[in-house]
Amino acid sequence: MDFKKTNAPTTTVTRNLMDLCRDTNNVYESVAIIAKRANQIAAEMKDELSKKLVEFGSHTDTLEEVFENEEQIQISRYYERLPKPTLIATQEFLEDKVYFRNPSKETERTL
Repeated sequence: MDFKKTNAPTTTVTRNLMDLCRDTNNVYESVAIIAKRANQIAAEMKDELSKKLVEFGSHTDTLEEVFENEEQIQISRYYERLPKPTLIATQEFLEDKVYFRNPSKETERTL
């Protein structure tokens, strides 16, 4: 999932709880699914940001002298302006882009 091209809002949005529990019939289960997806997105974002910042890092820094690298600052600001992982995950869930399953419900159906 390319989180840079998402249409998720960048600010907090009030949501209708009935929209969240449309697929699961349980708002708590929906929130748990969204939370797990948000953790996945946050890990992806952190890995990508770390890889980009390593390219510009200088290995000669000491405790006394810390150089501010303009490229690192621009990259960090770009990632700060992106929607937060929870907002991206909620938008994906509402657009039915998240695959989820509940093994306990699946075993009940087969019995």
